[in-house]
Amino acid sequence: MNRESLKLYLITDNNALKGRDFFEVVEDALKGGVTMVQLREKNLSSLDFTKKANKLKQLTKKYNVPLIINDNMNIAFDCGAEGLHIGQTDTAIRDARRIIRKDYGKILGITASSIALACDAEKYGADYIGSGAVFATGTKSDAKPLSFEDLKNITQSVSIPVVAIGGITIENAHLLQGLGLSGLAVSSGIMGAENVYETAKYLKNLEL
Repeated sequence: MNRESLKLYLITDNNALKGRDFFEVVEDALKGGVTMVQLREKNLSSLDFTKKANKLKQLTKKYNVPLIINDNMNIAFDCGAEGLHIGQTDTAIRDARRIIRKDYGKILGITASSIALACDAEKYGADYIGSGAVFATGTKSDAKPLSFEDLKNITQSVSIPVVAIGGITIENAHLLQGLGLSGLAVSSGIMGAENVYETAKYLKNLEL
């Protein structure tokens, strides 16, 4: 996995669309500079999830951007996505790594909100870590806040890339500079923006 692919990591959020077309919003974000896309769907049937993933894969392929599927290994395989992202309560990490990389050569991202969890994720073969929530977020209401100091300690405790996640917007993204991050994982901060293209462009060009 190219570390640069994590610079601006879009996590899809249907609730932020404000009546706009999902794929048009994602394409505007890709045009603005998004470097990786994660399809996160918690309420779709397997059939509808697969159809959406296949269509999104064609779009990300057009812009040469990796597609990551959240917490559904079968759909990641079915649509030809470049990888899978799992949380601490999702698919067993060791089993996911063995199947994802050894058998299929795909990217594995793991959520980790502490040094111990981050070190375990690296030990078990994660390619990158998502840490947060760094700001209040409506996407995951049960996410506990992570201090900037804790986030910096996580980035210093592992050799694999770490991206910040949770409530990141163009108004607060600059506060994450200097923490050793490889990128920002942004959801409604991009998909709910009035100007998706310009928002993505700003975040992509922000020096971390």
